[in-house]
Amino acid sequence: MVNVTAVTARQTFDVAVLGAGAAGLMAALFAARNGARVVALDGAKRLGAKILISGGGRCNVTHDVVHASDFNGNRNAIAKVLRTFSVAETIAFFRELGVQLKREETGKLFPVTDRASTVLDALVSACGSVDIRTGFRVERITVIPSVVEGPGGAVGAPPIPPGPSTTLGMTAGGGFVINDALHAKRVILATGGRSVPKTGSDGAGYTLAQHLGHTITPVFPALVPLVLEHNHWLTKLSGTSVECELILRGVNHRERGSMLLTHFGLSGPVVLDMSRHWIAHRGELVANLLPGESFESLEQALLASNAHMTFATFAHRRGLPERLADALARELPTIGKMTRDERRRAIRSLVELPLPVTRDRGFDYAEVTAGGVPLTEVDVSTMRSRVCEGLYLCGEILDVDGKIGGYNFQWAWASGRLAGISSSSA
Repeated sequence: MVNVTAVTARQTFDVAVLGAGAAGLMAALFAARNGARVVALDGAKRLGAKILISGGGRCNVTHDVVHASDFNGNRNAIAKVLRTFSVAETIAFFRELGVQLKREETGKLFPVTDRASTVLDALVSACGSVDIRTGFRVERITVIPSVVEGPGGAVGAPPIPPGPSTTLGMTAGGGFVINDALHAKRVILATGGRSVPKTGSDGAGYTLAQHLGHTITPVFPALVPLVLEHNHWLTKLSGTSVECELILRGVNHRERGSMLLTHFGLSGPVVLDMSRHWIAHRGELVANLLPGESFESLEQALLASNAHMTFATFAHRRGLPERLADALARELPTIGKMTRDERRRAIRSLVELPLPVTRDRGFDYAEVTAGGVPLTEVDVSTMRSRVCEGLYLCGEILDVDGKIGGYNFQWAWASGRLAGISSSSA
């Protein structure tokens, strides 16, 4: 059993933030600004590794327009959190920290330095009085129930050990003891998900959340490249990029954007956005390589074309990259000599190209995690747990995942800030 008095005498904090990534640093920063004594604990030896590798090392801080519809999860709840910290407020906040942001054509916002370290250094510096400890892996959280009245006056009820029984923590008011070493009145879980585990996101936070009474929806990679069947002809076109619309049959989910062909299969923004839907539903994936065109419009255009033109030239003139057009037209005669079946198959290859995906590339290559603690178990007006008193949650550990382009960072900033303010005001 933990000697709470001894622990309290040594190291007592108002708020302990578990995980010092984007959401965790934001939470710690705003809790400290509110006057709380804050400790931020991170299991990785290097702070903010995921921030540093994001956006190709430039850190896509946010997007110029962010709506709840850009996310998967409970969108009504997501919208409430996003409204507490708008994109304009995010830009102003980083400007206050000395980080000027610039908007690119895609709507993505980056620091003008094009260096992710600019963002991380500013956040760490702004944390000021926060006690940040790296290489600190949280193995145990013990919930300390409220003080109760006994025959001889106020006495402490026995601590609730970590484990499934910690759902009793709903009545706890004495705080938490972490690794039998630190005492905190309130805890913020900002441990992230399982994406890019080499940065420290190994999913350990889910176990802590479960021990504190929460449930976890199935977690799987999101914003992750997809692998085509072995030796598929598209893998021979590695490096080719094409604007397209992807359609996931069965659920008729559509995404439009740039697809990059690679030696293993498919990547690029449109593939990353589609990936979580393919993983969740495993439907047949097809591509319209000329978005905006239909079978009928292309057939009409093809019939009106010069009979001596090759199909590759026709496709290239419609906007298809030359390498891809040549590969699709291989072994086809000129347009005038194509049979009706050849013509129809060729057009189908432009508007309904089958993409035989066999698997995703896993958490090592995923930019974010889908699934996690359901938002129904969190009061989204404060990010306070509805299950365990004194507990708050923010960031990727929650069942929220956004599109590529800075959306997930906006969720981290907004939810982290709200958790920090709320936990220090409780």
